[in-house]
Amino acid sequence: MTLALTRPQPAATDPELAELAALPVRHRVQWGRWLAVAVAGVLFAQLAVSAVTNPRFDWPTFGAYLFSPTILEALWFTIQLTLIGAVLGFLLGGALALARLSGNRVLAAFSFGFIWLFRSIPLIVQILFWGYLGALYPTIGLGIPFGPTFVDAPTKDLLSPYTAAVIGIVLHQAAYGSEIVRAGILGVSAGQHDAARALGIPPAAHLLRITLPQALRTIVPPAANEVIGLLKGTTAVFILALPDLFYQVQVVYGRNGRIIPLLLVAVAWYAVLTTVLSIGQHYLEKRLARGYGATKTPKKEKTA
Repeated sequence: MTLALTRPQPAATDPELAELAALPVRHRVQWGRWLAVAVAGVLFAQLAVSAVTNPRFDWPTFGAYLFSPTILEALWFTIQLTLIGAVLGFLLGGALALARLSGNRVLAAFSFGFIWLFRSIPLIVQILFWGYLGALYPTIGLGIPFGPTFVDAPTKDLLSPYTAAVIGIVLHQAAYGSEIVRAGILGVSAGQHDAARALGIPPAAHLLRITLPQALRTIVPPAANEVIGLLKGTTAVFILALPDLFYQVQVVYGRNGRIIPLLLVAVAWYAVLTTVLSIGQHYLEKRLARGYGATKTPKKEKTA
């Protein structure tokens, strides 16, 4: 026996509705939108023409230094500082967030004080402080707290300018990253925590298998913005004469006097790195969003 699938017949037309004339949908001209498009187009055209025709941009010098070995080495140094600051900063920030959310008042108070202190101090001031720590503590020793010191060494030998810059960047990033991680954890439904406790799931497994995978959807967007801000914030290390991209550009235009094209070289590379980070953020958010949002429309069944 076979089943024949028939298409449902349309309902009988109401005579009164049949007499009504169907009018086409009127499309209103949105003059404000077109005006904004025209203004934006004119401004973009003026900027493009000015960039091409103004000889003071000095595009030949820009092209000559864009891929020069000196600039590329400084670019790699900037990338290293950004990666180290982002990875170590968010690891420390995650620990601070967990301490802030713990039931231990001492840990919560310590975390709050750390975040308050290092969010209050500008990054360039922190880098200067660690760079000149030897003026405050000439030597750093290892020994018993409030007791004798077994080993000590001059601070200037232990804290190089590079180490001081890394410490300042990591601590600065940890203070901001901890609040991002804490907000993501707080965004997870309380029912998830109650269910994990009811099932007897250990706290570590609960954190790694249940809380963090859900919190990442909230953490990734502001964390990516923070990393992009950190990329540009590494320019503060020029105060310690470290060869990052911004410092190296200053050195070059200090020799040849070509300020504008060299600054454009820095702008171009920062734009490239920011674009790469933005693309990575997009695909990471897309991957984390699987299983959330609108469901896919089911496929139509074939009729016999």
